[in-house]
Amino acid sequence: MEINLSQCFIAVDDHDAALAFYRDVLGLEVRNDVAFEGMRWVTVGSPAQPGVSIVLEPPLANPNASPADQQAMAELLAKGMLRGVIFSTDDVDATFERIRAAGGEVLQEPIDQPYGVRDCAFRDPAGNMLRFNQPRKQ
Repeated sequence: MEINLSQCFIAVDDHDAALAFYRDVLGLEVRNDVAFEGMRWVTVGSPAQPGVSIVLEPPLANPNASPADQQAMAELLAKGMLRGVIFSTDDVDATFERIRAAGGEVLQEPIDQPYGVRDCAFRDPAGNMLRFNQPRKQ
């Protein structure tokens, strides 16, 4: 039996701002853009990984959620408390410079980590933390 990652989800509060970051800054391709019951889901992914998609979804993608739950999720997103993803790259320093030059909010400049990677971190426009890493050169 083989199990592979197909999709992961990142909560965003402004899909247009998210697209400007994920598509225009990171270079991910838009694979789908769907609206339903006043909500929007945009699927993006790396051209190098056609079988893996990231779905940019509303903070609480449930049309039946209570106003209190919607508010709680919006507050968590605004604080950066919802998790993002970790991307791998073949050149973390060049990736860092490209994202910083595009105005990305830097959380951590590239450093060598004791667990074997060189990485950096940014916040996306919604406040999610995104890390970019590459295996450390020996």
